[in-house]
Amino acid sequence: MSTPLEVFFQKEGPWLKGMLYLRKLALATGLEESLKWKNPCYTYQNKNIAIIGHFKNYFCLSFFKGALLEDASKMLVSAGENSASFRMFRFTNIEQIKPLEVIISQYLFEAIEIEKAGLKIKSKAIETYTIPKELIDRFHFDNAFKVAFYKLTPGRQKGYLLFFNSAKQSQTRVDRIEKYYSRILKGYGQNDCVCGYSKRPPGCDGSHKFLNHKPQL
Repeated sequence: MSTPLEVFFQKEGPWLKGMLYLRKLALATGLEESLKWKNPCYTYQNKNIAIIGHFKNYFCLSFFKGALLEDASKMLVSAGENSASFRMFRFTNIEQIKPLEVIISQYLFEAIEIEKAGLKIKSKAIETYTIPKELIDRFHFDNAFKVAFYKLTPGRQKGYLLFFNSAKQSQTRVDRIEKYYSRILKGYGQNDCVCGYSKRPPGCDGSHKFLNHKPQL
């Protein structure tokens, strides 16, 4: 039986060759590879260094502490306006990677040294995040839900707030809150494993897909 990681790199798609190229560069640095958040993640002594991702219009190599990279070549872009740490290389074809092979490898080695040095990125305080009106309204008539939300770790709260606020329409925000309602009540973050089979808890590595068992949340 193929592992979740093997399955990821066996799926045909427009970005597969490019992602395999990035994989080769990441593994050449000696980093460990595993599947986290449903994507190939590269770690040094169990510390996240970089992750390969793919989206509708591009694929990418993202650095967890990218904001600390020198980025002398000015090649990295932010993962989003709310991202304080992630920085990424974005690509739309494999030919864009080849001229940057040395630079990408240098950035990977620099990211490893940053982790070795124990450098940290100062995170935004939870108080600076906007609580959407739809969530406040839900808190007003559901105190148990409010208590459960504020019992979550600051990181889990931030993840939900970013996700809820990213919806442009009010109804979409309401729908998202409802979708994650039971998960929040049980103390789970947005990406936490709820099936109990992940080998990388609390994250989900997709192990449940290979079992005759479906998560309850």
